[in-house]
Amino acid sequence: MSLIGQPIPPFSLSDDQGGTVTPQTLSGNWTVIYAYPKDATPGCTTEACDFRDNWARVQAAGAQVYGISKDSVASHQKFKAKQELPFPLLSDPDKTLLTPLGAFGKKIMYGKEVEGIIRSTFLIDPKGVIRHVWAKVSVKGHVEAVLDKLRELQA
Repeated sequence: MSLIGQPIPPFSLSDDQGGTVTPQTLSGNWTVIYAYPKDATPGCTTEACDFRDNWARVQAAGAQVYGISKDSVASHQKFKAKQELPFPLLSDPDKTLLTPLGAFGKKIMYGKEVEGIIRSTFLIDPKGVIRHVWAKVSVKGHVEAVLDKLRELQA
């Protein structure tokens, strides 16, 4: 089933500051939620830093960004501080949001099938409706693709 055109599933997750984020938190803003496997790993760090380095452009496009993984709030705090990330990181250890978004499941890693977070990104409109999904994201050039789609949908 395609998620495009569907409301974001219900969730209540802690962010890296210990605050709670729900669909109502996102309401009124374009929102990018990117799911990544693990804090402080090479691909995940590259992706986070790409969003960081393009933060002014993302904000100028009227969007907010949230990273999400199964990592703990404490892990997120360290990762965010070390990489100087300007956006919140959501902790989803029970896969409350990751699973219904299709961002957790079977994938191939080093030639073996494993269960884990599937690097993916979701663009949500100000009414909480999913407008675009990038499944199995390739990190290089991804933020540019997100910005392009955001501008296209806002036009």
